[in-house]
Amino acid sequence: QVQLVESGGGLVQPGGSLRLSCAASSSIFSLYGINWYRQGPGKQREWVAVIGRFGGTNYADSVKGRFTVSRDGAKNTAYLQMNNLKPQDTAVYYCNMPTGAQDYWGQGTQVTVSS
Repeated sequence: QVQLVESGGGLVQPGGSLRLSCAASSSIFSLYGINWYRQGPGKQREWVAVIGRFGGTNYADSVKGRFTVSRDGAKNTAYLQMNNLKPQDTAVYYCNMPTGAQDYWGQGTQVTVSS
């Protein structure tokens, strides 16, 4: 069983930055892509970004140019660097690792963008 643990959320003013982390409990982390999702208040969960096993990335249009996803295989950790944050980025952010056999999710970390 693999555990994913997100951290790094918090309260930030509009225009500010945060870096979220997603730490995996197993080295199989290096074999799979990692997705980031978010769920805002009263909204459905939406996909934000992905980083593939070999580092290829893709982003939702709403965050393109502001968010950057990366990964560190030695630490079994993925990151979501979020810059120029907007109030509409307020949400619980989740990391996800689909392996085919099982879909792993973290518990989420709250990001609140407010002045």
